[in-house]
Amino acid sequence: MATVPDCNTAGQENEIHTQYMSTKINAAITAVGGYVPDMILTNAILERMVDTSDEWITARTGIKERRILGDEKATSDMAAYAIQNLLENTGIDPDEIEVVILATSTPDNLLAPSAPLAAQKAGLKNAWGFDFNAACSGFLYALSIAASLIESGRHKKVLLVGADNMSAIVNYEDRNTCVLFGDGAGVVLLEPSKDNAAILESIYKSDGSGVQYLSVPAGGSAEGTTAQTLREKRHFVIQDGRTVFKNAINGMTSVSKELLNKLNFTIEDIDWVVPHQANLRIIDAVGENLAIAKEKVKVNIERYGNTTAATLPLCLWDFHNDFKPGDKLLLTAFGAGFTWGSTCIVWGTLRNKK
Repeated sequence: MATVPDCNTAGQENEIHTQYMSTKINAAITAVGGYVPDMILTNAILERMVDTSDEWITARTGIKERRILGDEKATSDMAAYAIQNLLENTGIDPDEIEVVILATSTPDNLLAPSAPLAAQKAGLKNAWGFDFNAACSGFLYALSIAASLIESGRHKKVLLVGADNMSAIVNYEDRNTCVLFGDGAGVVLLEPSKDNAAILESIYKSDGSGVQYLSVPAGGSAEGTTAQTLREKRHFVIQDGRTVFKNAINGMTSVSKELLNKLNFTIEDIDWVVPHQANLRIIDAVGENLAIAKEKVKVNIERYGNTTAATLPLCLWDFHNDFKPGDKLLLTAFGAGFTWGSTCIVWGTLRNKK
């Protein structure tokens, strides 16, 4: 026989439910951190490794140098260093962190996520975590997931890390790809907003046909590791540069315009554009297509190269002092898969160490 609920109790539950549903929680970025390795691979060094030149690399990509992790460390180490940088700058107790999401294309191991390793190395004893792979769009995609964990009320402190050890999957005999990539990690802390800061809106896209133009062909379930794949260097990044270049410009431009239209914004409402740092010519073209002033587009590709999922959080880390509470930031990215998208956020007040 069904139990008839107490009327008073049921009424109280409905009131609580109504109050919960009417209270909207916004997620805000409240702290940033970052890490780049000490080793610097300059264009001058690359000139001695492959048939290229500083002039060619700079003109075609805008990159002057990139950071290299080396063989003794892995992606989880960079993620942990970035997390520790954030914690040290804010004075947050590591035990308060509840979740770590690691956006990466270069996990430490094919089987076993790197987020729990990064959490353990950073001294986060109460955090659960998982990896997320959407290539260069990984951080952007995962930002919605991290924000949702806050907006749902389930968690109050979520770390989102973008980290990639690209030097581990780059063929330094291929001049078309080895000049592009570097290693690094960036991290943001998301918490319930205490002002007008928010992750406003996002639009994401994907097209599976893009795999043939940018990927690491071997090492997965489609093409396992064999003596032949090793000989043919199919465990390194391959890229059809022209196709990726064209699709990146079109993709980031169109999705950004679509997002602005969805929000009923014009480009004049945007204070800063933070684009994926893949190629300076791509960044410039997207900025021109959006008709935004060049000084409002954040660029650090000349120092780091393309760090894949780390480019956006590294930009936020590098330039956070330029952002003021209430500023609207348009983040946009394009990556292998193809994956691409745009997100608009309202910047808030960052935590300072007490």
